[in-house]
Amino acid sequence: QVRLVESGGGLVQAGGSLRLSCAASGSIFSINTMGWYRQFPGKQRELAASITGGGNTNYADSVKGRFTISRDNAKNTVYLQMSNLKPEDTAVYYCKANIRSSRPGWYDYWGQGTQVTVSS
Repeated sequence: QVRLVESGGGLVQAGGSLRLSCAASGSIFSINTMGWYRQFPGKQRELAASITGGGNTNYADSVKGRFTISRDNAKNTVYLQMSNLKPEDTAVYYCKANIRSSRPGWYDYWGQGTQVTVSS
């Protein structure tokens, strides 16, 4: 059974930094794209950043130049370094990974979410 566990959320002042981590565990054969999504109150979940297995990255315009996504394939872990945080970055952050495990085929798995709150 595949599981994604996030960590690193919390409360930070505007202009500060946080680093989120998401570790995948279980009977994993391979991981394709990994990404971080965020959900604002009353809104649908939206992509913040993603990274392919080959290291190609994609960012939402709102986070370009402030957030950096990276991954450690040996640890099945994806990171999101967030800098110059703004109050409008306040949201629940979820990681997602496209994984091939002992279960045949590729499937998307989600973490449980971690709250990021930026105070002004």
